[in-house]
Amino acid sequence: MQRPPIDPQQAQVFGRPHGVAGSFAGAAQRRRDPRMVSAPPPDPALAQAFGRPPGAQASLQRGAPETVGPTELAESDPWRDARSGARPGPPALGEDTEPEAEPGPPTAKLGARELLLGSRVRPSALAALVVLALAVGAIGGLVGRGTADVTSALTDANVTLAQVDDGAAPPANGVAATAAAVLPSVVSVEVRAGDTGGSGSGVVIDGGGYIVTNNHVISQAATNPSGATLDVVFSDGTRQRAQIVGRDTKTDLAVLRATTPNLTVAQLGRSNQLNVGDPVIAIGSPLGLAGTVTTGIISAKQRPVRLSGDGTDTDAVIDALQTDAAINPGNSGGPLVDYEGRVVGINSAIRTSGGDSGGSIGLGFAIPVDQVTAVAQEIIRTGSMRHPTIGVNVRSVTDGSTDGAAVANVQDGSAAARAGLAEGDVIVQVGDRTIAGAEELTVAIQERTIGEPVPLRVVRAGRTIDIQVTPDSD
Repeated sequence: MQRPPIDPQQAQVFGRPHGVAGSFAGAAQRRRDPRMVSAPPPDPALAQAFGRPPGAQASLQRGAPETVGPTELAESDPWRDARSGARPGPPALGEDTEPEAEPGPPTAKLGARELLLGSRVRPSALAALVVLALAVGAIGGLVGRGTADVTSALTDANVTLAQVDDGAAPPANGVAATAAAVLPSVVSVEVRAGDTGGSGSGVVIDGGGYIVTNNHVISQAATNPSGATLDVVFSDGTRQRAQIVGRDTKTDLAVLRATTPNLTVAQLGRSNQLNVGDPVIAIGSPLGLAGTVTTGIISAKQRPVRLSGDGTDTDAVIDALQTDAAINPGNSGGPLVDYEGRVVGINSAIRTSGGDSGGSIGLGFAIPVDQVTAVAQEIIRTGSMRHPTIGVNVRSVTDGSTDGAAVANVQDGSAAARAGLAEGDVIVQVGDRTIAGAEELTVAIQERTIGEPVPLRVVRAGRTIDIQVTPDSD
């Protein structure tokens, strides 16, 4: 046999110490050899727990059966039969001594009924269950397909809402001619749910039958689709069942669709071209009186107004146009137009003096048409609307000379958190717009674009700092 050479380094580590010829070195040799380390004495606690009792000499190794008598075996190991002798067992591996068993007859394969149900269901009942499952799946598929078809039938990705620039010549007869031109595009919106109902106004903004109105006008029909009806009544008295294309609770806008031929479509103007003092006309159905026309002027622009109320899920802050044109309950959703017949806003809210007075006192508010166009077009194309958000809760504060929006808390992982905004910061400017309170901050952020950086001016511990934040989608 040829043995491979031994590595000298391994021989030094694993070989016998110098001068040792046997398996173990003696005590004297172990003391001389530095590589031999004596085991430390056992821990006293372990020795007391696991060591032999004092004075015991018994070994763990037993004697052979022929040298130890049966009585001694029984006394030392009561679990062993002292009369049985030790016998060698069979080898662990060896040649097979037993013949192989002959294979039996083939067994029947398990079917689905035996495997799943343990043969406890009759074949006829199993077949009925299969047919029922197929029927349920088919019905579910038809319902899903129908829902998808309805949604896709209401939206249209090719619609682009056009806005008319300033410069067109006003009608020759002023208010009368303007009202006559716009009234055919204005509708009354009626919602009924059992014994209750409500009404508002709307305006046709596209020839495909798209009508814009306020969300709070139709929210009862949207939240109770099976128990409420939604109709629109055109200026000629034609009544048509309408469907909700989509709605946006954060701007109080909704888009309906009614498939009626030969619709008159209103022109959409540009609210950013308006000036305070410009004359305007409000058209709608106040208190159910369809085709009502009132006149006034633009009293203010960029007036932050919060919209909410009982019986509606609207929770909006709009950057409103303020007007003194008479607006009353039922005008909501109707158009505010300029003297050239272009829609410049959607009438949405009024402010009253309280008490029993719920009518107009010359403080009406409309959603600017620039925002209406953007929201309505997105709803028509996709069925929903997304808004930019920075992820903070704020409250209005003032120190007597400067107003702002104080950060109450910052949401984890939000755009504000990434930008470094902290609780106690007071936001006083967004871009070029001065922030006077919490509601103004909301509308200032909503005017921005998702994913586009926005500069903020913040007062922190008496010092003014500039922070850049990139809004996320809500």
